[in-house]
Amino acid sequence: MKKSARALAALLVAGLSLTACGSGDSGSGSGGSADAGAPGAQALDQASGVTTVEFWHSMTGKNADVLNGLVSQFNAAHQGKIEVKAQFQGKYDELVTKYKAAVQQKGTPALVQVYDIGTRFMIDSRQTVPVQAFADKDGYSLDDLDPNIRNYYSAGGKLVSMPFNSSMPLLYLNTDAFKEAGLDPAQPPRDLNELADLAKKLTKKDADGKTVRYGFGAAIYGWFVEELIAESGTMYCDNDNGRGNKAGKAVFDSAQGAQIVQWWADLVKGGYAANTGRVTDDAQGAFKSGTVAMHLESTGVLRGYTEAAKFTVGTAAFPKVTAADQGGPVIGGASLWISGPGHSDAEKRAAWEFEKFLTGPAQQAAWHTGTGYFPVNRKALDDPEDKEWVAKYPQFQTAIDQLKATKPTPATAGCLLGVMPQARKGVETAIEQTIAGGKTAQQALADAAKELQPAIESYNSSVG
Repeated sequence: MKKSARALAALLVAGLSLTACGSGDSGSGSGGSADAGAPGAQALDQASGVTTVEFWHSMTGKNADVLNGLVSQFNAAHQGKIEVKAQFQGKYDELVTKYKAAVQQKGTPALVQVYDIGTRFMIDSRQTVPVQAFADKDGYSLDDLDPNIRNYYSAGGKLVSMPFNSSMPLLYLNTDAFKEAGLDPAQPPRDLNELADLAKKLTKKDADGKTVRYGFGAAIYGWFVEELIAESGTMYCDNDNGRGNKAGKAVFDSAQGAQIVQWWADLVKGGYAANTGRVTDDAQGAFKSGTVAMHLESTGVLRGYTEAAKFTVGTAAFPKVTAADQGGPVIGGASLWISGPGHSDAEKRAAWEFEKFLTGPAQQAAWHTGTGYFPVNRKALDDPEDKEWVAKYPQFQTAIDQLKATKPTPATAGCLLGVMPQARKGVETAIEQTIAGGKTAQQALADAAKELQPAIESYNSSVG
């Protein structure tokens, strides 16, 4: 195992070993907490003065502006009773590191935004009160939340955190390049074979034989492999993606995983795909500049792409591995977790009130139209403001249709794994090794899974 993976595993174990002591049996498999439960509305009525909710997040730029606007709106409506203080804590990985330190120092925020692949860790930390507990306490319906989004953030049939900024992958198209090559952008590739065929036709060289446009390009980002494995309808980790029992090993070195990585490497080695490395900004820049004609990315960049690109940006459903596959995409983004130990009932209740506000139809419509993130509340799509935005950016209809067509299954729920960040990095290394020609995709993925195994076992043993 690489030193960086060992260090991260040690950090995970250290953080969890401190939180598990004295916490009691909290039902970690279903998002339990050391807290006795979710306080009712009387907690705020009985509180004296203003209840402050410290809220840690990772939003920047336009996303932060929209979030801060929603925070101000909530605070104005609850003046004299609740005040949410939003605090940027760095990128997702940085925030989680700070959160682990806060657990050890017994100074966690009342509310924290954690990215999708931190879900297993947050469940096992036993530091939070499940959203389901508040909903059950109030008789609050969660039915308006999109079922696929709920599927990801549920464990043991219970919603553990409140979905907030949800994204999903799309295939982005340079429609001008398609037309120049005599291709119809309204007939995008359905699977990897079709995408490879089109990439060859869209690749363009100048008179000196230099490639001036690649048919395909994407960051070497493990998330895309996770998505393609889900599209194939197969699992990324065992025990039904960790949804039945806790995942004990990664199974991304399957026939489908090897097919995906080998496909990617073959396109790069054949000169039909740009290799911009792991830096997401570089891959995005290549697409926006017209250097690549087809591109994998999140819905979260759609608005920025349409505003920055000097060509017409098209969108298509994320490709299947083979056209007959019955899987679908996994939700990305992040969710909101309410802290338990060390926080008053009034703080926990105030955090819940803020979560309900953020996920209301009007607020989700504002979030959707302001950022491009997918609205977690299905009713937001019926909001006049939202309908007007989708009409202005019809490319987003692709994401709406794609999510509606996806059936919630263990495959489309995604893998719950305590060391998911290391797993993602291991797959990225496997892609690079396959491109370099040092290993076949099958061997590179098998080696990545083997190297990850001690971290999985160490993590699982630390949390019981």
